[in-house]
Amino acid sequence: MWFWFSIIALVCWSGSDLFSKIGCQHEDDKNSHLKMVMAVGLVMGLHACYEIFVGGVEISMDVILTYLPVSALYILSMAMGYLGLRYIELSISSPICNSSGALVAVMCIITGGIGDIVPMQIVATALVCVGVIGLGIVEANEDEELRRARQDAANRHYAKSWIAIALPIAYCILDALGTFADSRVLETLNEDSANVAYELTFFAVGLVCFIYVVLIRRDRLVPRREAPKYVGALFETAGQFAYIYAIADEEHVAMAAPIISAYCVASVLWSRIFLREKLSYKHYLAILVAVVGIVILGIYDA
Repeated sequence: MWFWFSIIALVCWSGSDLFSKIGCQHEDDKNSHLKMVMAVGLVMGLHACYEIFVGGVEISMDVILTYLPVSALYILSMAMGYLGLRYIELSISSPICNSSGALVAVMCIITGGIGDIVPMQIVATALVCVGVIGLGIVEANEDEELRRARQDAANRHYAKSWIAIALPIAYCILDALGTFADSRVLETLNEDSANVAYELTFFAVGLVCFIYVVLIRRDRLVPRREAPKYVGALFETAGQFAYIYAIADEEHVAMAAPIISAYCVASVLWSRIFLREKLSYKHYLAILVAVVGIVILGIYDA
């Protein structure tokens, strides 16, 4: 079953990327990223209730507070990612965001030395960094007329902007910090309880966003625009659920990890098929370099 859970996680997380992009891409909706946080918070809150009342997971305020710094980093990174989807193609954003694993490896080397890290992991980390930096260079130096020409097919244009690359990179950094902190905090917490604490914190943040967006700012929730956000939130939660079961099979972790870590490849594919995003060959070359590094890191993650 590990294989099918891995495929489900890959499909669900790439689906979350796709529907989050659809739900957050409207330039005239300045609060779309906060509405996306509301959607994910609601779905995660419901899942947390299921885990507590049906699954029997134990939770306390002490656990929530202990895990709060990690939750804050993850939630802030996701909010940054949702905001960034207004300014850049999903084809570019997803590989950058998924490069956080390489940054975690760098943090581990800085704080603990080489340790058990093998040469191929260092090579993979370098590939990811080269790919991401390459994407930034290509984006910054692409001719504006060529940019508009290739974006005509999707009937959507993105202007050159430092924020377009900065937001996915911010996601990458914050997610890496969250993962790094996670590895430390989980030494003292039960994983199921920590996950529920994260989901409850996300629900609380979603509630705060609802108060700000709907009650204070009086921003309307248009069902046609909000529906993709909730589909994306369902995919996000389902992907997390499948991921846990895929990785739980210790005998096949070495095979499950690279399958799941390659979900950004599916995200690029969906963006090409459903969003009709077209990139230059230089974009795809940089993405390929980053993805190869991500997959290698996934293989050695076991």
